[in-house]
Amino acid sequence: MDFEIPENLRMIQETIRRFVKQDLEPISQKVEDEDHIPEEIVQKMRELGLFGLSIPEDYGGLGLGALGECLVYEELTKTNAAFRSRIGTSNGIGSMGILLDGTEDQKQKYLPKIASGEWTACFALSEPEAGSDAGNVQTTAERDGEHFIINGLKHFITNGDVADLATVMTVTDKEKRTRGGITAFAVEKETPGFYVGTIERKMGLRGKPHMRADL
Repeated sequence: MDFEIPENLRMIQETIRRFVKQDLEPISQKVEDEDHIPEEIVQKMRELGLFGLSIPEDYGGLGLGALGECLVYEELTKTNAAFRSRIGTSNGIGSMGILLDGTEDQKQKYLPKIASGEWTACFALSEPEAGSDAGNVQTTAERDGEHFIINGLKHFITNGDVADLATVMTVTDKEKRTRGGITAFAVEKETPGFYVGTIERKMGLRGKPHMRADL
């Protein structure tokens, strides 16, 4: 087994290491104190392609594998875990549902925007009665002609305050539930009835707020 880091990943690692040293370390305490990552830093993340680490090149991302992602995250979290969290959700559960199970139309519509950082994605599973017990989701989606009406409350949603797109887990069949009755919907921020509620004040991981959302 070859344990050497490929040259292309070494170059990425060095680029992120410089970014951390020059741009992130000087503001790390400010981010902690103000519970906010400055927009100019988020823009630099966009320019570095950090919002599309895991998204294939065909959709505008870098198409890195697990090793490449881990190297990037390792460097980012040497200063403040909030920086990794800001891009990690979009690269992970925020976009992976669309990449793995979305239609081609959904992929073409959403993945390039996520990869460029134009849009941030989040994953809305957790509720007051569900989180670790994912099968106990109470949010429902009922068909109304060609559409679905979603009703429910999600909370502790990472990146929810800045997300433009949410993968929302709902119950569509109360009898089946985890045996085929739970459905994921791609819900845009501007969807009527969707709004951000309380921004939670946490003991740790400041700089990346978690929120509740009503649908």
